[in-house]
Amino acid sequence: MLRRDFLRRSARTFTAAMLARNPVARAALIDPEPLNKKFQASDEVVLGHTGIRTSRLAMGTGTIGYGGASNQTRLGTSPLTRLLVDGYNNNGLRFFDSADSYGSHPYVAAALKQLPRDKVTVLTKTDTRDPAGVRADLDRYRKELGVDYIDIVLIHCVTASDWTTRYRGVMDVLSEAKQKGVIRAHGVSCHSIGALRAAAASPWVELDLVRLNPIGSNMDADPDTVIGVIKQMRTQGKAIVGMKILGQGDLRDKPSEAIRYALSTGVLDAFTIGAESQKEQNNLVQRIAAA
Repeated sequence: MLRRDFLRRSARTFTAAMLARNPVARAALIDPEPLNKKFQASDEVVLGHTGIRTSRLAMGTGTIGYGGASNQTRLGTSPLTRLLVDGYNNNGLRFFDSADSYGSHPYVAAALKQLPRDKVTVLTKTDTRDPAGVRADLDRYRKELGVDYIDIVLIHCVTASDWTTRYRGVMDVLSEAKQKGVIRAHGVSCHSIGALRAAAASPWVELDLVRLNPIGSNMDADPDTVIGVIKQMRTQGKAIVGMKILGQGDLRDKPSEAIRYALSTGVLDAFTIGAESQKEQNNLVQRIAAA
């Protein structure tokens, strides 16, 4: 073996060994090939087989979101609207992640009035578990958002492992809404490993919002287990959007490592992070480009 080849291989082995001592870095070695690519928050991605094209980074509006409010909506109408509009205009972010339980629909509506509707992907979620209620939700959501159609609607925060049977009526309402052009795609936001596995087994699920970060914070199971289920989903053409990328704040002091991990797994079509200021949003965009 030539000396330069020996030294090169030795350096790679040493680097890998050093990285493996760090749990965050070790997790990022799951699939190193994607890290050879250049990533941008504004990259156009296709969400599975839905055909929906949007930005790699979604602007989340639900940090500590519950009871009709979140850290983003608590900023006030003008600051959050400006954050969404500036994210689109300055950073090329075309994916708005909202939910009824965040109370963010009116803020998204105010932003959409200033932007081309067909260029923005609007995702929202329903906590309602009965068919009639979901049908009413869809009508109300469109009024609150000021739109004729919603790109993606998810059954929110599902924990039951038998949800595909238990919520069959809700699924049927969303399927009908898609047929009528009221929504473009439907899916689920999972909050347990049982619910996630049920989503993987269901042909109805077109998009799954899944919790993923390198330390397993606020996740359905350990990262390796979750990634295994996600890979099953991807073989079926399901769209995968990551959430809890920063571990609901547990990785806020290590955003570069968390973002690098999200990109390195190679299993996410896109991911959502909720910024609370333009400075924070710009920082996220820069860290994705530097990953």
